[in-house]
Amino acid sequence: MSALLEMSGVTAGYAADIDVLRNVTLGVEAGRITGLIGLNGAGKSTLMKALCGFLRPKAGAVRYDGADVTGIAPHRLIDRGIGYIPQESSLFPYMSVADNLRLPLEHLARTRAQALDVRARIDEMLVHFPAIREKLRAQAGDLSGGQQKMLEFAKAYVLRPRLCLVDEPSIGLAPKIATEVYHWIDLFTAQGMTILLVDHNVRRVVQMSEYIYVLSLGEITAQGRRKDFEGDLHEQVRSWLGVNF
Repeated sequence: MSALLEMSGVTAGYAADIDVLRNVTLGVEAGRITGLIGLNGAGKSTLMKALCGFLRPKAGAVRYDGADVTGIAPHRLIDRGIGYIPQESSLFPYMSVADNLRLPLEHLARTRAQALDVRARIDEMLVHFPAIREKLRAQAGDLSGGQQKMLEFAKAYVLRPRLCLVDEPSIGLAPKIATEVYHWIDLFTAQGMTILLVDHNVRRVVQMSEYIYVLSLGEITAQGRRKDFEGDLHEQVRSWLGVNF
């Protein structure tokens, strides 16, 4: 199966003389979960920012569905079907939950038919995220950490992206809420979305992903399918990351 998303020879960083990523190449196959694991500071979030348009690579290319999208603005990538759930909150804290949900959809509701489609999307989302319904009038900033993360996933769901980049979704959450997060990711894949997942829970990433990349000091140092990480690569990666999975 060909890759829906490809990163080829990408070098990127936040200063002219410092590279966080060095010659990174990876691919994300359509309809599957691809995992990216590595220690803190390995460059995982930088890689995600380079993929979704927040950081323009110094070298290399990003291709989505066969088209070069290197450095294209994030809102243009959303229009092309790429969603992003960042590690940091992207919510507007002084806006209501309902307005946080509606805002990304405004450009899709210019006609009556489009407005009805947006309403249908929100209604469908509420079936899968029923706890959102009772919080629609609350300010997003008043929600708990777990509720805010749920709203991030709900926002992504109503956009119906073909590809969703998910960066450290369970970090800082209680184990019970983290389990819900992984359920939402499974929901996305059940709806046909393709996922690139970054998470500090290496065991869970390996369990959920069909293909996994290991990033170390800005370079891909290992890759393989789940069975490889459960077999030959297990000891190698365990020694690098200091975890058992």
